[in-house]
Amino acid sequence: MKNPQIVRNYFILPSCLLLLNLANSIISYKAAMIYDHVVRVAVIMALVLFGSSVVAFLIAPGLESVVRGMHRTSRQSAGILGELVFMGALALVIFWLYYQVYIYGPASILPAEWVNPKL
Repeated sequence: MKNPQIVRNYFILPSCLLLLNLANSIISYKAAMIYDHVVRVAVIMALVLFGSSVVAFLIAPGLESVVRGMHRTSRQSAGILGELVFMGALALVIFWLYYQVYIYGPASILPAEWVNPKL
């Protein structure tokens, strides 16, 4: 991919949206500890707004700079094959996270201290 805008539009932005969706799943999981429904909805809304701001202003630019640097390095050292392997590896990491969350639940990717207590 010679145009850096293509990498941003077709790889970085969708990756960030997928990561935001994972964050929303974790937020919903953690909010289950709040028993008052009104407070739970308010907390979920606040955390989703906060999370989307973090993704938009911190994670997306950070991921973009990391991807651009690694993309450039893999492209220079291994050519188009290195680029494809790099993009595939990042896609597999996101797929693995989704698999863990939707098959085993959000607790599977959280540290042990963050797991909701059993009721």
